[in-house]
Amino acid sequence: MPFKRRQFLFLSSVSAFSLAFFSKVVRNRASDNTVNPNINHLLTTKPANLILRFISVADTGTGAKGQYAVAKAMTNYHRRHPFNLAILAGDNIYNDGEIEKINAVFERPYQPLLKQSVKFQACLGNHDIRTDDGNPQVKYLGFNMSDRYYTFRHNSVQFFALDTNHNADWETQLPWVEKELSNSDAPWKIVFGHHPIYSSGHYGTNQEFIKTLTPLFQKYGVRLYINGHDHNYERTCAINGTTYLTCGAGAGVRPVGHSAWTEHAAEKLSFAAYEVYSDRMTIKAIDTKNRIFDQGIIKL
Repeated sequence: MPFKRRQFLFLSSVSAFSLAFFSKVVRNRASDNTVNPNINHLLTTKPANLILRFISVADTGTGAKGQYAVAKAMTNYHRRHPFNLAILAGDNIYNDGEIEKINAVFERPYQPLLKQSVKFQACLGNHDIRTDDGNPQVKYLGFNMSDRYYTFRHNSVQFFALDTNHNADWETQLPWVEKELSNSDAPWKIVFGHHPIYSSGHYGTNQEFIKTLTPLFQKYGVRLYINGHDHNYERTCAINGTTYLTCGAGAGVRPVGHSAWTEHAAEKLSFAAYEVYSDRMTIKAIDTKNRIFDQGIIKL
């Protein structure tokens, strides 16, 4: 059937409109690539393999609503991003480390995580040693402490837990730290203890630890030191290759300042979440409203 002139004009106009629309889409995509030159790389690069996901929190053991709020946020994060390791960086039981409080300050708040087989690895804080020098906590199975200071490994990530208290046996512990660090072939070495080394919080920087511990961190490639004691969140820039992270806002908060080496600091009830890959580690600070208020990357 022959086309009438009106039909021909209609089809021609539709074809012209389609061509113009297609050309606009192509131009927009080209413009997007100009704004974000890495878009093609992001589309074609496979995501890196996750080696380990874990969290850290400290100064938790009050049994009060602040601790339960942070514990709930940790549980919410676990639902979206499952992890099986939690670093508990001291002051696990307030006020005096009384082990009879363990249900109220540990087993109940973290019951949902414990039921999911999340393993807590603890160290002793200054409040913990007020009762029998902390020995009941060392023996408590839920804290998984093989000793007052110890090491454990997950794939290519090795952790070193320290006793940083005033009465710690540094004559034995310091040589142990160096020996364990030097013997480790783990690409990722992470140390944790209760007391800060670099801090803009209430207790501030520890000059003695800077003198004794940080040279070992630099010599043996420790990428991260995790601590509590100061009741705030603070992440430093890399100082001679090591990032220092305070996560002591697990139940309460105190004011925190900023130093020349501070990347981010906050007075928020919170915990820190980590993802370790072959070439980098990501850090996220998460508050009780499940919001990420700080993010950082440590490169290997």
